[in-house]
Amino acid sequence: MQYMLMCCFNETQWEKIPQVQRDGIMHKYETVVRDLVKSGHYVGGAKLRPSSSATTIREKNGRPAITDGPFAETKEQLGGYHVIECADVDEAISIAQRIPTIAFGGTVEVRAVEDANV
Repeated sequence: MQYMLMCCFNETQWEKIPQVQRDGIMHKYETVVRDLVKSGHYVGGAKLRPSSSATTIREKNGRPAITDGPFAETKEQLGGYHVIECADVDEAISIAQRIPTIAFGGTVEVRAVEDANV
């Protein structure tokens, strides 16, 4: 079963962490991903650019409405994601707990990926 780990963090809070410490966190992140690749759990993922670079598309009055910025005003923004292959949700949660930004106020949402055989 595949699971998506959606990694969220308050971008303003992230910028307040000293650069040397952010570099250390990202180095730990690279180690986690490398270990997941070696173990065969890692399917894919990416770090996202800041939410200020987002474009949001909605429908208003039956027509597309395109705006700059994230889709919602929230304290935390989606900063990246990972898709992993696991036996069950418990294994996915165990892997998600290794995400190093959690210790600095980040959150990780674990969600099963539905089979999209179209």
